[in-house]
Amino acid sequence: MRLHRSRRQYPEFPSPGILFEDILPFFADPLLHRSLIRALELHVIDSYGQKRTPDVVVALEARGFLFGPSLALKLGAGFVPVRKQGKLPGATETAAFEKEYGKDFFQIQSDSIKPGQRVLIVDDIIATGGSAAAVGSLVKQLGGTLLGYLFILELDFLKGREKLDAPVNTLLSSQEERS
Repeated sequence: MRLHRSRRQYPEFPSPGILFEDILPFFADPLLHRSLIRALELHVIDSYGQKRTPDVVVALEARGFLFGPSLALKLGAGFVPVRKQGKLPGATETAAFEKEYGKDFFQIQSDSIKPGQRVLIVDDIIATGGSAAAVGSLVKQLGGTLLGYLFILELDFLKGREKLDAPVNTLLSSQEERS
């Protein structure tokens, strides 16, 4: 798949022992970007059916914002950003999640999801699953119906999907250093 070949990997970034997955090349090439959005759209339709697509696509800051709005538009859904604490105006709901160096917080605007709306959460990569699980809890706090999670890439060895309480779909999986 062209997407798989186009991603870049950076060993030892941002710290020793980390193999950083760079998805930015997907967005530098308009044909590749279009292919990515179409692949995500088809994944959603295949997973949930043409008549049960989400009402709202929720994306995590920051790389989920690169494709979340485009996917929402293709699906005829609204788009809702989830941001780090203190970045959204108005009333918000907050959820904590653990990072490798401590606790962090995500927020969503309190009126962004209506009770009963079908919600799909998207992000670029699922690693440990902690941040996505926090966003899932925010969706439920607002009364949304969580359809599932969609990621471009999964780092399987970290078993992040085990922390999530709705179906998980990914386009690419595993983490193997390429030559």
